[in-house]
Amino acid sequence: MRPAAVTAGIGTVLLVAAALFDAESLYVPGTAFVLLGAAAAAWVHAGTAGLRVERALTALTVMEDQPVDVRLVVRAGLTPLPTGVLEDDLLPAPVPLALGERTMALRIHASFARRGPRTLAPPRVVVRDPFSLASRSVTAGPPVELLVLPRIHPVTAPPGAADGSILSPRAGRPRMAAEFELDGLRPHRPGSPASRIHWSVFARTDELWERKLLADADSRPLVVLDPRCAEGDAGQDGLDAAVRAVASLAVALAGQGGCGLLLPGDRRPFALEAGLTGWPRAHVRLAHVRDQGPPSSSGLAGRAGPVVYVSARPVTRTPRALQGGSGGLRILVVPGPQPAGRRALFAVAGCTGYALRESRQEAA
Repeated sequence: MRPAAVTAGIGTVLLVAAALFDAESLYVPGTAFVLLGAAAAAWVHAGTAGLRVERALTALTVMEDQPVDVRLVVRAGLTPLPTGVLEDDLLPAPVPLALGERTMALRIHASFARRGPRTLAPPRVVVRDPFSLASRSVTAGPPVELLVLPRIHPVTAPPGAADGSILSPRAGRPRMAAEFELDGLRPHRPGSPASRIHWSVFARTDELWERKLLADADSRPLVVLDPRCAEGDAGQDGLDAAVRAVASLAVALAGQGGCGLLLPGDRRPFALEAGLTGWPRAHVRLAHVRDQGPPSSSGLAGRAGPVVYVSARPVTRTPRALQGGSGGLRILVVPGPQPAGRRALFAVAGCTGYALRESRQEAA
């Protein structure tokens, strides 16, 4: 309203000068300026009275590059829509109001290239008089929190890869499938497979006992995320690529029988079953991962099952968390192409995985 007030003030000064100096020629411009400022203020006040702005999103959680529809509706109040514009951070430029209409609707197709939480500022309508002397804003309420989840990419074989994929069949089962180990004996239960019966015990005691097999979580593939990255945009790109690789590997391995997921700040792995139970919560946590300290190294070196260590920065040496152990297959995943002299196993989300050490079963 400041330009309108200034305009009215100039008109008032002209009217006072006309009265003091008996200058009749100043009455006309003085009156015009006062009326113009008052009319601009009245135009804006009437246009914003009862004016409402509404916003609706089709989803509050989306994947990277997944479109989300945002519907904006401007509803007139006491008068039809006046002159002005509709502003929103998702619009490339302000959109003029539909002058004289009672309702104006606008749909925005937005997408986000990077994961993480986003705060969408409320849209606003800026009402102005035709001479832009006065203006007033009407907003659509509080900001909206939108969460962008990391994309899921396929695990593919890079050119020249020997195995093609960590999920390629070997010896009749997926290469990194969960293993089952003997965990003692128990009385035979009706319906249990005959292959579990311990026949030597039956020969000695004349009682049926069966082997108790336990799906050992220590033998399942474990995906570990190391979020430490370089500074600058390149480091952030590497972290985002590593997070996408972890999400993609976790989903792929969970579909092959289950796996573990060790995220920054956790001391124990998070179990993902074959039905992807618990995956939505893990997916949300991956969306919030930031550059922070290294993952917990407790028990990683001696873990019996395969460990897939995903680093947010290019490294060529074995991570300290995996050194000195005698466990199974160890795979290092780094952003970008495979280091020179390394045999690539797979590529996923712009990262390359290669073996640091083959498992004892494969070496045999």
